[in-house]
Amino acid sequence: MRAGLEALAASSLDAEVVGSFADLSAVESLRPDVVLSAVPLDEFSPLTDGRGPAFVLLADTSQPVWTREAVRLGVRAVLPQHATAAEILAAVEAAANGLAVLDPRDLEVLLSSPGPVLASGETPALTARELEVLRMVAEGAANKTIAWKLNISEHTVKFHVEAILSKLNVSSRTEAVAVGVRKGMILL
Repeated sequence: MRAGLEALAASSLDAEVVGSFADLSAVESLRPDVVLSAVPLDEFSPLTDGRGPAFVLLADTSQPVWTREAVRLGVRAVLPQHATAAEILAAVEAAANGLAVLDPRDLEVLLSSPGPVLASGETPALTARELEVLRMVAEGAANKTIAWKLNISEHTVKFHVEAILSKLNVSSRTEAVAVGVRKGMILL
Protein backbone atom coordinates (compact mmCIF):
# COMPACT_ATOMS: atom_id res chain seq x y z
CA MET A 1 0.00 0.00 0.00
CA ARG A 2 2.85 2.40 0.88
CA ALA A 3 4.36 2.14 -2.60
CA GLY A 4 0.99 2.81 -4.18
CA LEU A 5 0.40 5.91 -2.05
CA GLU A 6 3.88 7.21 -2.82
CA ALA A 7 3.42 6.67 -6.56
CA LEU A 8 0.01 8.35 -6.48
CA ALA A 9 1.34 11.40 -4.63
CA ALA A 10 4.49 11.70 -6.73
CA SER A 11 2.68 11.50 -10.05
CA SER A 12 -0.39 13.58 -9.33
CA LEU A 13 0.35 16.30 -6.79
CA ASP A 14 2.04 19.61 -7.37
CA ALA A 15 4.27 18.84 -4.40
CA GLU A 16 7.48 17.11 -3.47
CA VAL A 17 7.35 13.69 -1.82
CA VAL A 18 10.00 13.91 0.93
CA GLY A 19 9.89 10.27 1.89
CA SER A 20 8.07 7.01 2.37
CA PHE A 21 8.33 5.27 5.72
CA ALA A 22 7.03 2.19 7.50
CA ASP A 23 6.41 4.15 10.71
CA LEU A 24 5.90 7.77 11.69
CA SER A 25 9.16 8.35 13.58
CA ALA A 26 10.75 10.15 10.60
CA VAL A 27 7.92 12.69 10.48
CA GLU A 28 9.30 14.57 13.48
CA SER A 29 12.68 15.15 11.83
CA LEU A 30 11.45 15.87 8.28
CA ARG A 31 8.50 18.10 9.28
CA PRO A 32 6.54 17.76 6.02
CA ASP A 33 3.44 19.89 5.41
CA VAL A 34 1.18 16.87 4.90
CA VAL A 35 1.48 13.21 5.89
CA LEU A 36 -0.57 10.65 3.96
CA SER A 37 -0.79 7.54 6.09
CA ALA A 38 -2.55 4.26 6.74
CA VAL A 39 -0.93 3.91 10.19
CA PRO A 40 -3.29 2.96 13.05
CA LEU A 41 -4.75 5.81 15.11
CA ASP A 42 -2.95 4.94 18.34
CA GLU A 43 0.38 5.88 16.74
CA PHE A 44 -0.70 9.50 16.17
CA SER A 45 -0.99 10.84 19.71
CA PRO A 46 2.66 11.84 20.24
CA LEU A 47 2.86 13.56 16.86
CA THR A 48 -0.21 15.76 16.81
CA ASP A 49 0.68 18.67 19.05
CA GLY A 50 -0.95 21.23 16.75
CA ARG A 51 2.36 22.41 15.30
CA GLY A 52 3.17 19.46 13.10
CA PRO A 53 2.04 18.41 9.66
CA ALA A 54 -1.53 17.91 8.53
CA PHE A 55 -2.35 14.21 8.65
CA VAL A 56 -4.49 12.52 5.99
CA LEU A 57 -5.42 9.12 7.34
CA LEU A 58 -6.72 6.18 5.34
CA ALA A 59 -8.73 4.28 7.93
CA ASP A 60 -9.44 0.58 7.89
CA THR A 61 -12.59 1.23 9.90
CA SER A 62 -15.36 3.76 9.58
CA GLN A 63 -16.69 4.39 13.06
CA PRO A 64 -17.73 7.88 14.16
CA VAL A 65 -16.18 7.41 17.63
CA TRP A 66 -12.87 6.50 15.99
CA THR A 67 -13.15 9.42 13.57
CA ARG A 68 -13.96 11.83 16.43
CA GLU A 69 -10.82 10.66 18.26
CA ALA A 70 -8.71 11.07 15.12
CA VAL A 71 -9.98 14.64 14.68
CA ARG A 72 -9.37 15.35 18.39
CA LEU A 73 -5.77 14.22 17.93
CA GLY A 74 -5.28 16.63 15.03
CA VAL A 75 -5.86 14.42 12.00
CA ARG A 76 -7.13 16.76 9.25
CA ALA A 77 -8.63 14.16 6.93
CA VAL A 78 -10.02 10.68 7.54
CA LEU A 79 -10.93 8.62 4.50
CA PRO A 80 -11.84 4.96 4.09
CA GLN A 81 -9.05 2.79 2.67
CA HIS A 82 -11.23 2.13 -0.36
CA ALA A 83 -11.19 5.86 -1.24
CA THR A 84 -10.48 6.61 -4.89
CA ALA A 85 -7.26 8.21 -6.08
CA ALA A 86 -9.15 11.44 -6.79
CA GLU A 87 -10.59 11.49 -3.24
CA ILE A 88 -7.17 10.92 -1.71
CA LEU A 89 -5.55 13.65 -3.79
CA ALA A 90 -8.37 16.08 -2.98
CA ALA A 91 -7.98 15.32 0.74
CA VAL A 92 -4.22 15.94 0.60
CA GLU A 93 -4.76 19.26 -1.19
CA ALA A 94 -7.49 20.25 1.29
CA ALA A 95 -5.35 19.34 4.32
CA ALA A 96 -2.42 21.29 2.88
CA ASN A 97 -4.73 24.31 2.72
CA GLY A 98 -5.92 23.93 6.30
CA LEU A 99 -9.25 22.27 5.56
CA ALA A 100 -10.73 19.16 7.12
CA VAL A 101 -12.07 16.18 5.14
CA LEU A 102 -14.23 13.38 6.53
CA ASP A 103 -16.21 10.55 5.00
CA PRO A 104 -19.78 11.88 4.52
CA ARG A 105 -21.29 9.05 6.58
CA ASP A 106 -18.99 9.78 9.53
CA LEU A 107 -19.57 13.51 9.22
CA GLU A 108 -23.34 13.07 9.31
CA VAL A 109 -23.16 10.99 12.50
CA LEU A 110 -20.65 13.34 14.14
CA LEU A 111 -22.72 16.43 13.40
CA SER A 112 -25.93 14.87 14.65
CA SER A 113 -24.45 13.39 17.83
CA PRO A 114 -25.18 15.17 21.11
CA GLY A 115 -22.50 16.91 23.11
CA PRO A 116 -19.76 19.27 22.10
CA VAL A 117 -18.20 19.04 18.66
CA LEU A 118 -14.47 19.50 18.89
CA ALA A 119 -12.85 22.02 16.63
CA SER A 120 -9.18 21.86 15.76
CA GLY A 121 -6.64 24.30 17.08
CA GLU A 122 -7.27 26.83 19.82
CA THR A 123 -10.94 27.43 19.08
CA PRO A 124 -13.29 26.34 21.88
CA ALA A 125 -15.70 23.59 20.93
CA LEU A 126 -19.16 24.52 19.73
CA THR A 127 -22.14 22.66 21.11
CA ALA A 128 -24.22 20.57 18.73
CA ARG A 129 -26.94 23.26 18.78
CA GLU A 130 -24.44 26.06 18.09
CA LEU A 131 -23.12 24.05 15.17
CA GLU A 132 -26.67 23.67 13.82
CA VAL A 133 -27.17 27.43 14.09
CA LEU A 134 -23.81 28.11 12.40
CA ARG A 135 -24.73 25.79 9.50
CA MET A 136 -28.03 27.64 9.03
CA VAL A 137 -26.25 31.01 9.22
CA ALA A 138 -23.92 29.73 6.48
CA GLU A 139 -27.00 28.95 4.38
CA GLY A 140 -28.08 32.58 4.78
CA ALA A 141 -30.99 31.92 7.13
CA ALA A 142 -32.29 34.83 9.22
CA ASN A 143 -32.77 34.47 12.98
CA LYS A 144 -36.53 34.09 12.55
CA THR A 145 -36.07 31.24 10.06
CA ILE A 146 -33.51 29.51 12.28
CA ALA A 147 -35.87 29.83 15.26
CA TRP A 148 -38.74 28.32 13.29
CA LYS A 149 -36.67 25.42 11.92
CA LEU A 150 -35.18 24.56 15.33
CA ASN A 151 -38.42 25.22 17.22
CA ILE A 152 -36.77 27.74 19.54
CA SER A 153 -37.30 31.46 20.17
CA GLU A 154 -35.54 34.20 18.22
CA HIS A 155 -34.00 35.31 21.51
CA THR A 156 -32.44 31.85 21.90
CA VAL A 157 -31.09 32.03 18.35
CA LYS A 158 -29.51 35.41 19.15
CA PHE A 159 -28.00 33.87 22.28
CA HIS A 160 -26.51 31.01 20.23
CA VAL A 161 -25.16 33.41 17.59
CA GLU A 162 -23.49 35.53 20.29
CA ALA A 163 -21.96 32.40 21.84
CA ILE A 164 -20.65 31.34 18.41
CA LEU A 165 -19.15 34.78 17.75
CA SER A 166 -17.50 34.76 21.16
CA LYS A 167 -16.11 31.23 20.89
CA LEU A 168 -14.76 31.84 17.39
CA ASN A 169 -13.42 35.26 18.41
CA VAL A 170 -15.13 37.07 15.53
CA SER A 171 -17.48 40.04 15.31
CA SER A 172 -19.84 39.13 12.47
CA ARG A 173 -21.88 36.24 11.16
CA THR A 174 -19.86 36.30 7.93
CA GLU A 175 -16.59 35.95 9.84
CA ALA A 176 -18.09 33.11 11.88
CA VAL A 177 -18.99 31.23 8.71
CA ALA A 178 -15.52 31.82 7.25
CA VAL A 179 -13.83 30.52 10.42
CA GLY A 180 -16.27 27.60 10.58
CA VAL A 181 -15.40 26.56 7.03
CA ARG A 182 -11.67 27.05 7.56
CA LYS A 183 -11.73 24.96 10.75
CA GLY A 184 -13.79 22.21 9.11
CA MET A 185 -16.82 22.77 11.36
CA ILE A 186 -19.16 23.29 8.43
CA LEU A 187 -19.16 22.49 4.74
CA LEU A 188 -20.53 24.78 2.06
